[in-house]
Amino acid sequence: MWRPDVDPRTLAPFCQRAERAGLAQVWLWEDCFLQGGIAQAAVALMSTRTLVVGIGVLPAPLRSVVATALEISTLATMFPGRVQVGIGHGVQDWMRQAGVAVASPLTLLREYVTALRALLAGQTVTIAGDYVHLDAVRLDWVPETAVPVLIGGTGPRTLALAGEAADGVVLDCQHTATSVAAALGHVARGGADRDMGSFQRVLYLACAPTPFDARGVLVDEARRWHVTPEDDFGVGGSLEEIGAGVARYHAAGIDTVVLQPIGTPPDPIAFVDALGPR
Repeated sequence: MWRPDVDPRTLAPFCQRAERAGLAQVWLWEDCFLQGGIAQAAVALMSTRTLVVGIGVLPAPLRSVVATALEISTLATMFPGRVQVGIGHGVQDWMRQAGVAVASPLTLLREYVTALRALLAGQTVTIAGDYVHLDAVRLDWVPETAVPVLIGGTGPRTLALAGEAADGVVLDCQHTATSVAAALGHVARGGADRDMGSFQRVLYLACAPTPFDARGVLVDEARRWHVTPEDDFGVGGSLEEIGAGVARYHAAGIDTVVLQPIGTPPDPIAFVDALGPR
């Protein structure tokens, strides 16, 4: 994972190093008021040949759904099969600070994701919602390969909406293997009336790849996020220990585990080097 609090000038070498290490995906996110997710994704894609880039997540209130569709369709047309995008509510304090907060974030997210999926699929979209208003909008450049649109969130209603209306869910690092199973239960209830065969379950997982008191580092991070039990938070230590920890989350139902460096600020190059082949 690429964190937006790291110097953006190191993003390209980080992605190149990740690709050389054999990693299949890099995920990044947009955070107020640090770095733009779409610009980050463009750099990551342009700097590599095969790396799949996940944007998780873009806050729905910050840009119109048509603007997002135009940007994502452009990237996905240029780099087919290598783009995934997650949409979320955004941190509400930040949305108010930016002047874009809405009365019903869940309603906006439902309308936004529904319209974005339809636009990226090449449909002509007309919607008269509470927040999204489109009149016969159709993209000229429709990606040849489908672009998964995921929902990122934490609350039960948002997780259920992901199961109902999106191509997948993005869960943040504030989960243990036990709590992630409960979160996926909300997702499953939302998707009870649809085929979930291709649905993607993505988790950001705090990772401390160090032989020096990895568990102590993770416990400190768990306390910062108020995650309990602290000893069940994240993975760390040797590659074997990290692999064993990741396996617990796969067993809980996660499809893609995205290892998230911890520390302020983390060293992204050292992080990917620690996870690469010996």
